[in-house]
Amino acid sequence: MSLSASEIGVGLPALPRLTTTVPKEYVHRASLAEVFLTGCTAQDGGVRFSLTGQWPRAHTFFNSTDGASHDPLLAAETFRQAGMFVTHAEHGVPLGHHFVLWSLSCHTDLEQLRIASRPTDFELEVTCPDSAQRGRSSARRMGIGFALRRDGRPVARGDGLYSIVSPSVYARLRANRPQGGATSTETVAASGPMDPIAVGRTSAADVVLTPTDTPDRWLLTPDLGHPILFDHGGDHLPGMVLLEGARQAACARLAPRTLIPASTSTEFNRYVELDSPCWLDVTGVAPGDDGTVTVTVVGRQNGETVFSSRVNGPVA
Repeated sequence: MSLSASEIGVGLPALPRLTTTVPKEYVHRASLAEVFLTGCTAQDGGVRFSLTGQWPRAHTFFNSTDGASHDPLLAAETFRQAGMFVTHAEHGVPLGHHFVLWSLSCHTDLEQLRIASRPTDFELEVTCPDSAQRGRSSARRMGIGFALRRDGRPVARGDGLYSIVSPSVYARLRANRPQGGATSTETVAASGPMDPIAVGRTSAADVVLTPTDTPDRWLLTPDLGHPILFDHGGDHLPGMVLLEGARQAACARLAPRTLIPASTSTEFNRYVELDSPCWLDVTGVAPGDDGTVTVTVVGRQNGETVFSSRVNGPVA
């Protein structure tokens, strides 16, 4: 009969704390591979949070065209995840509540996005000035700020505004809306999707735009089965799809040059529905004194402005 270590009085060394991702449900992702956060520590009475995370060296979607850098929109997606995680895990909002994104900005240092010989570990400070409004309220707005660092060096900063909506309120808001399936954009598309190179992409599977007969106008036609953009189900187009559409429209406007989206600022006015065409119009192109270009993109659906985005960065 053998004895355990505790029975014979032999002390075992304490095991180190091992790294893992935060629960995927807290960031509204279906795949663990798409969760970029690994931990969180609350500070300043729950107003400020220190998060940790990791970006892979080679992501199938959030990558630069040359494969040497992280896509700046990866920082925006990380901000989105951080806002949801803090709200669920630290502010006590139950799973099943919905998030309505009203605005999101992300400003990156492109030099700090270069990919090294190992995955990119980062620290993310999240500030929630509205965190006093906690608990299970059916609907409220939250402002949030982000500051992401890598080895102590600033990489990205931004802020966002979103509403938290209970399932019952969301059901009333979305009554009689489609629950998924093909969009009606198939009937209005003038041709096939854009050439990937023309929209700053390397894979045809990642193209979300179709050209139209109108100058500076494109039809938003994402693949609803895309494993990253539609990682989890929904009854409308996600905010990250709209950001990607704005980036691609900016690149299409400047083609054959490619705009690197170092800075994005987006306002979301209403849901972008799955059953109606959404048109993306470039309404302004402004060269900067620093060699960058700012492109303004407006999304319209059923005669209404559904979102607007300013995409700024160098042109390659």
